[in-house]
Amino acid sequence: MSNIASALKAEIVRLARKEIRAETEGHKKVSGQLRSEISGLKKRVLALEKTVFRLSRSAAEVQKAKATATKETRIRFRAKGLVAMRRRLGLSATDMGTLLGVSAQTVYNWEAEKSRPRQQQLVAFASLRGVGKRQVAAKLEALAG
Repeated sequence: MSNIASALKAEIVRLARKEIRAETEGHKKVSGQLRSEISGLKKRVLALEKTVFRLSRSAAEVQKAKATATKETRIRFRAKGLVAMRRRLGLSATDMGTLLGVSAQTVYNWEAEKSRPRQQQLVAFASLRGVGKRQVAAKLEALAG
């Protein structure tokens, strides 16, 4: 009886292994495909992280360059400073407007703080800061003539 029992037990084990092997074979294939896909995704993430790092570093360099450029080209403007400059140079609003390339009404609006000059007018305004009355008179004659 023990031979039949052991033979039956061995056959059951053999069939069970066969069934388990058949069931796990599909899972092994899927598992292998998923591992391969995960590996590819890891490589892709690594490449993207490197790209992001390079771009962020270059963006930081661009921001630094912009910051230094704006510091160099930034010109302060105050309405009281414009009034004081006009008085110091003895200019009318019309003459000041001629020097800056704007109308007299624009100069009045700047002095009343109703508006602010644009960048190109700020550059012209800054060029008048260290100028004396004689040089201003010469510039006005050159512009008029």
